[in-house]
Amino acid sequence: MEKENGAKPSSEEEMMERWRFGENKAVAAAGGRSIRATLNKVVSSVDENGPRPVIPLGHGDPSVFPSFRTTPIAEEAIVEAVRSAQFNNYAPTNGVLPARRAVAEYLSKDLPYKLSPDDVFLTAGCAQAIDILVSALARPNANILLPRPGFPMYEARCTYTNLEMRHFDLIPEQGWEVDLNQVEKLADENTVAIVIINPNNPCGSVLKYQHMEEIAKTARKLGVMVISDEVYDHLTFGSNPFIPMGVFGNVVPVLTLGAISKRWVVPGWRLGWIATTDPKGILRKTKVVDSIRSILDITTDPATFIQGAVPQIIEKTKDDFFNNIIHVLRDAAELCYNIIKDIKCITCPHKPEGSMFVMVKLNLSYLVDISDDVDFCSKLAKEESVIVLPGSALEMKNWLRITFAVEPTSLVVGLERLKSFCERHEKN
Repeated sequence: MEKENGAKPSSEEEMMERWRFGENKAVAAAGGRSIRATLNKVVSSVDENGPRPVIPLGHGDPSVFPSFRTTPIAEEAIVEAVRSAQFNNYAPTNGVLPARRAVAEYLSKDLPYKLSPDDVFLTAGCAQAIDILVSALARPNANILLPRPGFPMYEARCTYTNLEMRHFDLIPEQGWEVDLNQVEKLADENTVAIVIINPNNPCGSVLKYQHMEEIAKTARKLGVMVISDEVYDHLTFGSNPFIPMGVFGNVVPVLTLGAISKRWVVPGWRLGWIATTDPKGILRKTKVVDSIRSILDITTDPATFIQGAVPQIIEKTKDDFFNNIIHVLRDAAELCYNIIKDIKCITCPHKPEGSMFVMVKLNLSYLVDISDDVDFCSKLAKEESVIVLPGSALEMKNWLRITFAVEPTSLVVGLERLKSFCERHEKN
């Protein structure tokens, strides 16, 4: 084969023409939606030769900081599980029975009914739980209602499985409550579920009982299930207590997602769950549970020794540990909110009450040489070695997500650098 100009192609060109494989565009599109991909781009702007350490205010992993170290009880439970030699084997598809029982009892404490171990499916973190549910629900023409802002893992998995996404807004001025009128307009006969994240990542909000009841009634009216992402369960420090969506399981079937990653501050241990908080058994009758089991049959399990440690981790952790984490988060959220109030180009519509994050609005009219939120975060990383997540990664252009779950001294330094950056780029 010759080129159009008559020259013979090189052997390398010939080889490239013969290969029948290439990029998986669906994977590329899904990966491009992830927080990790966005943060990697921001981090690439950091001056590696800069004199100051990087302050990570962009991700939700405080486990590296001394103030957020997990309880020794959890560490000892892992060691004991490994040394017992009872958990070197493959685990059952839905998880080791004692671990499922412990999770069922843990969740039941906040519910008006009891869960059984058969209501719990263990996963490799909450991320795999999302993957499993999206895969189980995806079918031709189906769609799912996702919050905006939300957690991009849902969008990434929907993109990969071709499950249509329809976004409803969370209303900043109303404590990031769900726009239920919009939800009703978005739903149709092909809608299968609505996703709720409570306590909320990225907004730091905590839903009130009355509003949650309205969500449940709206979902029932539309004939859709509620997927309640509660990975930040009980990490609340404002006026609203944590209430699991499963409280309304008699109104609408609820699939509850959770993990030990956030409350115990061990995201790297990758132990999560899906629980059918559905006392009427609708999810079993409609064979959604069968679909979950089928997906579990073809996916990997969380490490067996981690599962073996779960009963001790859940049962023996003292309230003192949880109370200390809440105390640190409360003080950090207060500090973050107060410093942000003094930054002219940033507005915080709602003081964080839970999780580890706050969403703030970026007002570009106060700034020069900043084109959008991504540009803001890239230049902040380059000039100040501070990492913040652009809101564009969360379907919220010209917003920012800031995590306050870092060592208090680092948080102060990071926020002061953020303030200095904004003042330096302000219009005269």
